[in-house]
Amino acid sequence: MVAAMIFDQFLLATSVLTRLPVAPADAGTESGEGAIAEASWAFPAVGAGIGMIAALVLFVASSFNIGEGSAALLALVAAGLVTGALHEDGLADTADGFGGGRTRDDKLAIMRDSRSGTYGVLVLIFSIGLRAGALIAIGSPIDGGLALIAAHTASRAGLPVVMRWLTPARADGLGAMAGVPGPVTTLVALAIGILVALGMLGPIRGAVALVLTGATVAAAALLARRQIGGYTGDVLGALQQIGEITMLLVAAAR
Repeated sequence: MVAAMIFDQFLLATSVLTRLPVAPADAGTESGEGAIAEASWAFPAVGAGIGMIAALVLFVASSFNIGEGSAALLALVAAGLVTGALHEDGLADTADGFGGGRTRDDKLAIMRDSRSGTYGVLVLIFSIGLRAGALIAIGSPIDGGLALIAAHTASRAGLPVVMRWLTPARADGLGAMAGVPGPVTTLVALAIGILVALGMLGPIRGAVALVLTGATVAAAALLARRQIGGYTGDVLGALQQIGEITMLLVAAAR
């Protein structure tokens, strides 16, 4: 019974964070309000799977000697295909809203607009460039793959913390529907993220990466609270991207 519940929550988390058809389309809707929050402990576990796919693509692409840059971009493309570029879309929408809106309502309206503006395009260029540059700087496809697993895992481990810390910025939407993760759920997510990061990057570099990632994500979350009064699904996507970028940059630092 417990094992089945855990597996169902993992499938729900997978359906929320990826485009893989592993859970009913209505999972986590009004009939199951709060289900996403309960399943958020699995966010970093899903991230680890995404990271493994990206790492495999990086390793295979590198074996064909197509160049470090091309291999890095293919790894990022692979992760984007699995997630449907969900987090990148959130990052772009958040940048457009925070950068282009004057009032809180203006910012939220812009974030709901499916069209990308200048801020969104620029931030996507920076995101892809920084992540690809970090993988190129790491050099070794094995080390790069380990860094990808750590980054995708840890960057999603903090999302339940944000969902518990901040309030939804809208009365509707993902934030309001998802619910608030409990303390045990939040701690399990953090534990998975910490253990995987330390295992993939080593105790020292992993600890440094976790501290810096936590600081940057917390700063961005505070900015979101100041800009729109809380978080939205787009903000969560932006925070994931910020965490992933930070983890990869620390992994690349020499």
